[in-house]
Amino acid sequence: MASRPLVRVTAPIALLLLGVGCRERRSVPPAGGYEEHLSAGGLAPPTAKLRNPHARDKRSAADGATLFTAMNCDGCHGGGGAGWVGPSLADGRWRYGGTDGALFQSIFDGRPHGMPAFGGILSPDAIWKLVTYVQSLEPPADVPTERWP
Repeated sequence: MASRPLVRVTAPIALLLLGVGCRERRSVPPAGGYEEHLSAGGLAPPTAKLRNPHARDKRSAADGATLFTAMNCDGCHGGGGAGWVGPSLADGRWRYGGTDGALFQSIFDGRPHGMPAFGGILSPDAIWKLVTYVQSLEPPADVPTERWP
């Protein structure tokens, strides 16, 4: 009788367990990526100017919310993107920029210290739906932490 694994390891968790993004901390990331950057899944990041084809589309935001849960983004960023182990995505404060293009690049390429790259896992259209969802999140009335410098 074949044994079954006790824990199901998803792709994002597997990347974290393998140490993706676990390098020495930098106070300010260099423009256009970081020294340890590896293209997601061996795919080159898009080079054209990044423009969200689903901006402010409620159906795409709903699809993005489904993807957010399906890809276990809420496992780090908390339910509704309110923050947990990973930073809040709803408070309107961004370490790497809050534009649609900056959010796309963060999801596609990943970021140092824990954010895995999803560009080799998700299609650009799916990433844009995640961006649309994140941009649709309402900031809380009271933000309990300090702003990034």
